[in-house]
Amino acid sequence: MESLIKFVQDEFVTKKDFPDFSAGDTITVFYEIREGEKTRTQFFRGVVIQVKGTGLLKTFTIRKMSGTVGVERIFPVNMPALQKVEINKKGAVRRKRIYYFRGLTGKKARIKEKRY
Repeated sequence: MESLIKFVQDEFVTKKDFPDFSAGDTITVFYEIREGEKTRTQFFRGVVIQVKGTGLLKTFTIRKMSGTVGVERIFPVNMPALQKVEINKKGAVRRKRIYYFRGLTGKKARIKEKRY
């Protein structure tokens, strides 16, 4: 059964090439929004909280602050509306899922930048 699913994914689903990113990175995701017959591109810039899954079933969660309210959004990598992903900063964190980041405010909510 798993081999059949893998075969269908490999044959019929188009793969998108995005840069490698992980938890703690600040990225900008550009995606297409359809309103009636019009389409426009919107972006969502924030910190990656987690990257989950493998292959075409991979998803990533981004968190940003909108005023004083935290907004999180989950993006599937295989979403047709996803146009491109840009990495703004590489973050140096110790964990793959930084849920503790939700409770931090002010200067404690900063993530150190990883050196290249």
